[in-house]
Amino acid sequence: MVPQRETGRTIRSVQIAFNIIDALQRKNGAGVTEIANELGHSKSTIHSHLGTLEELEIVVREDGQYRLSLQILGMAQHVREQVGNYDVIRSEVETLAEETGEIAQFGIEEHNRVSYLCKAAGDGAVETASSVGTQQPIYSTSLGKTICAYLPRERVEEIVAETEFVAQTRNTITTPEEFYEDLEAIRDRGYGIDDEENINGLRCVAAPVRKGEKVLGAISVSGPSSRFTDERLHGELSDYVQRAANVIELNTKFS
Repeated sequence: MVPQRETGRTIRSVQIAFNIIDALQRKNGAGVTEIANELGHSKSTIHSHLGTLEELEIVVREDGQYRLSLQILGMAQHVREQVGNYDVIRSEVETLAEETGEIAQFGIEEHNRVSYLCKAAGDGAVETASSVGTQQPIYSTSLGKTICAYLPRERVEEIVAETEFVAQTRNTITTPEEFYEDLEAIRDRGYGIDDEENINGLRCVAAPVRKGEKVLGAISVSGPSSRFTDERLHGELSDYVQRAANVIELNTKFS
């Protein structure tokens, strides 16, 4: 469900509409009753919102079920084009997944969280909970922490002030002090580590994609702790993500 923020300017009908879109995406289509039960609204409210979304050609109705329309693809393509050179990013993510045999991802910071722009799986990959378009905590992921390490100090302080540090695992950073220490360590070595901090049994290493003082995002590779030993994590895998980041930096247009 789309997160609600206490801004004093929230329009309830817009919130409901986006929660419906989110539900249709997660369920790969659904009917009025199913959506109403999940979101806790009356069937008449959901029906009215779906009717409006259908009129705007955002959703399609088929045999009493609703799904997202192909218009969403055009929106997605536009968003991708806003983030540097998406084709270069996708190519390097796919190459990284092929080279390592693991899950490779590219993420950017949005709304104080890390958003996944691109993902690819190698032959031996263990599937993770993340998917393109979803978000994860910025403080417990290698992508999020690596991006934060190179953001302006003022922006990092804003993120920290608005973040609730909730333990995802027993290894999760849970205080701003620990977070700032980790960011300093990332800057010292040039890459970030998620040591089972977001998901038990999963480790991850990420490198920033930068141009001068600007950070576009970060690229990472993730896998089971049994394969991601310290030697491999700080050796070949950190080398792989830094090489991929360098290629993206050399070939991506920054605004």
